[in-house]
Amino acid sequence: QVQLVESGGGLVQTGGSLQLSCAASGFTLDYYAIGWFRQAPGKEREGVSCISSTADFTYYADSVKGRFTISRDNAKGMVYLQMNGLQPDDTAVYFCASAGFGGYTCDDNEDDYYHWGQGTRVTVSS
Repeated sequence: QVQLVESGGGLVQTGGSLQLSCAASGFTLDYYAIGWFRQAPGKEREGVSCISSTADFTYYADSVKGRFTISRDNAKGMVYLQMNGLQPDDTAVYFCASAGFGGYTCDDNEDDYYHWGQGTRVTVSS
């Protein structure tokens, strides 16, 4: 059974940092791109970052570029999202998802992601 479990969310002040983790089980993580998405209150879900299965390619939304860093440890079945310089606009529920493909690319198209975690909440206070 494919399972993705996010952790690491919480309450942080503006300018603070959090590291989100995504634990994958039930499939071979090595073969698939992984994405992080977020949904803020009253807004649609949006792509934040993704990493190719080979970890050679990463993507960041303009809103987080330079502040967030995605990484993966296939041996441990883990994907991470290091978030620095957090702002109130980063407040959202963050989801990790596994894409239906691997290789040297990834993207922020939700339709390409077949399995999703339950989300972890990040709240940034001003």
